[in-house]
Amino acid sequence: MKKITPFLWINANLKEVMEYYTSIFKNSKITSAHEMGDGSFMTVSLELEGQHLMLLNGGQFELNDSFSLFVRCETQQEVDYYWSSLTANGGSESMCGWLKDKYGLSWQIIPNVLMELMSAGGEGSKRVMQAMMQMRKIEISKLEEAYNAK
Repeated sequence: MKKITPFLWINANLKEVMEYYTSIFKNSKITSAHEMGDGSFMTVSLELEGQHLMLLNGGQFELNDSFSLFVRCETQQEVDYYWSSLTANGGSESMCGWLKDKYGLSWQIIPNVLMELMSAGGEGSKRVMQAMMQMRKIEISKLEEAYNAK
């Protein structure tokens, strides 16, 4: 168990929430679930791609954009998969690789190449930043075109 674990208040049925997240992330598992006795859950602990999360059916506070989960992606196919999975059934797109899932949790779906091209420096990196600022879902081919433009 990691020393620090994000603890999120979710205003939804935690059984549904844990099934939703573990269906999207292939390397995931439920590590504990504390049932209330009526079939509902008060808290759930998950591991998604090695990241531990604790969820509380708090019913009092709403999630907001000041907290997000950052998902590093190797390929455009991976970006597309997470983007479509997390925006489905009530999620919403934002800008620059950000989205909000149907439970209100913010995510950043970011290909590794974005970070590489932006940290390379020079005019190419500036063009990558400008291109990214125009995107909702990040498109690797457009980033590479911007970086290589003359």
